[in-house]
Amino acid sequence: MKKVKPNQKLSLKNKGELELFFIGTGSAFAQTLNQTNFLIIKGNTHIMVDFGMTGPKALYQTAQLEPTDIEVMLPTHSHADHVGGIEALALLNRYVGMRFLNKPKLTMIINEDYQRVLWTHTLQGGLEWNEKGFDSVEKLQFSDFFKAVRPKWKAHQPREIFEVDMDDIHLELFRTKHIPEQAESWEASFISYGLYVDNNVFVSGDTQFDPDLINLYADKSQVMFHDVQFFPGAVHAPLDDLKTLAPEIKKKMYFIHYSDDWKKQDITGFGGWCEQGVRYIF
Repeated sequence: MKKVKPNQKLSLKNKGELELFFIGTGSAFAQTLNQTNFLIIKGNTHIMVDFGMTGPKALYQTAQLEPTDIEVMLPTHSHADHVGGIEALALLNRYVGMRFLNKPKLTMIINEDYQRVLWTHTLQGGLEWNEKGFDSVEKLQFSDFFKAVRPKWKAHQPREIFEVDMDDIHLELFRTKHIPEQAESWEASFISYGLYVDNNVFVSGDTQFDPDLINLYADKSQVMFHDVQFFPGAVHAPLDDLKTLAPEIKKKMYFIHYSDDWKKQDITGFGGWCEQGVRYIF
């Protein structure tokens, strides 16, 4: 893995290497860091994974990009630090990108179950009335803003996993044990996904400490970007629990979704802190 800090506008194309670029690495409530959202770039293809409340600002701050530069996105779950900026992304693309910049609809990688949840409970209220007005029987739908790409079920796996190819980028979307805190398994949790990118890079998404998930991908991952919190319980992986992992796993693990007091934490033996505004090239 190579790390490069861009000194100009981030290109959403490259020569074909896999690249991850985090526009934020902070927790939902971090004040000194942007929320954990990131770009996957390979060849002529890019995917914006999550776009939270800090998304529009973070995209420009770290990459000098505008929301209308984004063409493909993938939401992992319906917390505001992951989907709170999608409404702005959709509106800017429809009324600026599509009308004046000759852009297509945003492509969204999403399965049917999560599309229903995301549209009905998060996006519908802010998007469906933008053209016709309240006296009309016609309303805008998900398909007016987004072209859906459906990942396919991956059979015979120990948990729910979907997979999809976006040009040369191969993704696995695996279910995580995130919310509620009392959930005893991923089956008992609300819809939430992490990613395995190009058969090489693991990104946990938001998850409680889940050794079964880590062990499922540890041997076949070059790098593991993992969610972390600095106290026990709750709905993210406590640092003290992650410290119990085998040394060979810890040395390839970099932390994401961390809070403002991260500099006070001892992460000896781990790969380090994932940095926002840095190109991770594989």
